[in-house]
Amino acid sequence: MSVQIEGVAQGIVITGADPARPVLLWVHGGPGMPDYVLTDGYPPALEDLFTVAWWDQRGAGLSYDPAIPPESMTIEQFVEDTLAVTDYLRERFDQDRIFILGHSWGSFIAIQAAARSPERYRAYIGMAQVVHQIESEEIAYDYMLDAYRARGNRRMVRALEAAPVTASGTPAAYLRLRDKAMHGLGVGTTRHMRSVVTGIFLRSVGFRGYSVREKVDLWRGRAFSRSFGLWEQFIHIDLRERVPSLEVPAYFLEGRFDYTCVTALAEDYLRRLAAPVKGLYVFGDSAHSPVLEQPELAHRILATDVLNGTTSLADLR
Repeated sequence: MSVQIEGVAQGIVITGADPARPVLLWVHGGPGMPDYVLTDGYPPALEDLFTVAWWDQRGAGLSYDPAIPPESMTIEQFVEDTLAVTDYLRERFDQDRIFILGHSWGSFIAIQAAARSPERYRAYIGMAQVVHQIESEEIAYDYMLDAYRARGNRRMVRALEAAPVTASGTPAAYLRLRDKAMHGLGVGTTRHMRSVVTGIFLRSVGFRGYSVREKVDLWRGRAFSRSFGLWEQFIHIDLRERVPSLEVPAYFLEGRFDYTCVTALAEDYLRRLAAPVKGLYVFGDSAHSPVLEQPELAHRILATDVLNGTTSLADLR
């Protein structure tokens, strides 16, 4: 369905719409890459716990529209959109507070929404939590360079050496190489995904949740969303400084093998974060998408701790 959010028609898919269950707003990664398209192959099976709202952000997937004003494609607008979608769900399901889950880029947006308006949320859940992305990219770059050297992959080593990541930014040549390099080591979207083509593109072609036109718009929206400099803006913002505290419980769900958003940085952030309840959970066979990669463990954490405001299963509190 399409809903007017901050002056733009935006798509939301709602699954498990049981009014007796709490609402979970899923804020996807990217910018511009909805997670819902992965659920055929990686079903999270959360509908017995939540009514799940899969929102395609401004310009992405079901919300793709080339007429969206370029000046509206800003970090601040995405935070405002998140709050507006939250209010739509609160009103529709008659719930004073809902749960919010942010994945990767989505965690960068969602945690700011939760910090700005805690009265709207029961808890914040960060999956592959962004902290300071340029710092994460530097760590990932060094890791990949060492790993490919150890494997004797001279071609990849040369390509990485030609596009070094520094504190000043991520060269275009590195960004063109990044997905291939990460998936080749099992530290990308999922632990066992070996390429974006086979792991995401071909899955999207066969995805039953989108029409043919919507599948085309998925990839048009991805390119559209990345053409406004959002990446260059957000990678230099350190959330340890921007969001040092939350007034709601905070849960970080992290993959042991995640080098898209380095797990060690999420651990450091959680240690510093002031929150009434906080817990970090490390998924031992996951990379960047632990709720999708290890759904049974995610289900247990959500049911046992998140819904009850506890941290009994946490690896770090």
